[in-house]
Amino acid sequence: MTIHCITVDDEPFSLAKINGFIAKVPYLMLISSFSSAIEALAFMKQNSVDLIFLDVQMKNLTGIQMLEIMNPKPAVILTTAYDQYALKGYELNVTDYLLKPYSFERFLKATEKVYQQLTQYLAKTDNDTFIFLKTEYRLEKVNFNDIFYIESRGDYVYVVCCEAKILTLMTLKNMIAKLPDDKFIRVHKSYVVSISKIKAIEQGRIHIHGITVPVGDMYREIVWKRLSL
Repeated sequence: MTIHCITVDDEPFSLAKINGFIAKVPYLMLISSFSSAIEALAFMKQNSVDLIFLDVQMKNLTGIQMLEIMNPKPAVILTTAYDQYALKGYELNVTDYLLKPYSFERFLKATEKVYQQLTQYLAKTDNDTFIFLKTEYRLEKVNFNDIFYIESRGDYVYVVCCEAKILTLMTLKNMIAKLPDDKFIRVHKSYVVSISKIKAIEQGRIHIHGITVPVGDMYREIVWKRLSL
């Protein structure tokens, strides 16, 4: 994994030092460097940044003020000669805090922390896009975006996808626990549907993938509220 980073510091010596440290780390790629927080903010509106090395005390706009403005924020490592900003930095959810003058060893420790956090985040994101289902004698990968609806059959569920209907040994309750909440909704004691695949809803019925799925009485209000009907 390559971490695309920028550096922001109005002291030329400090900027050159941290840029030199970045060049020594194989997984870091410096994509731009700034002496102004305002210029850095403008750059990030047009470019994707994974990590910012950010000085605290700068003219016009401080590093802390820049952090308060940014939304969403990439990973941030603060750099400063003054330790009184450490608490404020952590309140703003920075990953680490480098107190000048810092060594390459300390710099590397901070970047390793970012690397671990981003790796864990990407792994979670990837896992949130699919599920492995046991069917017969194999595990079959199913992308959540391919699922139309799920139907309970006792201790089994049918997972109906765009190109297949998969029967797997799992209760509906356990299946629901593995589904992303923002993509699926339970509409009946025996049915869960993909929200994006719903074609129409009328009189307690959902039309999806060429069939009609009933909406149970105890789920009707929840479905109506969830879908803003």
